[in-house]
Amino acid sequence: MTFGLHHVQLAIEPGSEDRCREFYIGVLGLTEIPKPPELAARGGLWVRAGGLELHLGVEADFRPARKAHPGILADDLDALAARLEAHGSAVEWDDGFPGHRRFYTTDCLGNRLEFLTPDASARTPSP
Repeated sequence: MTFGLHHVQLAIEPGSEDRCREFYIGVLGLTEIPKPPELAARGGLWVRAGGLELHLGVEADFRPARKAHPGILADDLDALAARLEAHGSAVEWDDGFPGHRRFYTTDCLGNRLEFLTPDASARTPSP
């Protein structure tokens, strides 16, 4: 059996689609993709970049995910961190994942996001 990841869904509060567009499209640079008409009526939005697809779904009793989070691969963490900070998002670097560089931030609604990249200099040599 083989598995792959199609998308990750994050909850957003009702009426926050435009704020999320500003963050996910304007700050992160993802592209909005159309939702099927039967799902578009529910609100929310879908965004994509490369192999990453995020579905932002409206949840009536929304609470931001403060622990659960997607781990998003990024090829230039330093540039991304600088871009986020320039747009007012705090970046918290964390060296607790061997073989990777990573940081955490939150989206415009407080959902936790992890951005990471493999760190070749931290890899253990093969025997």
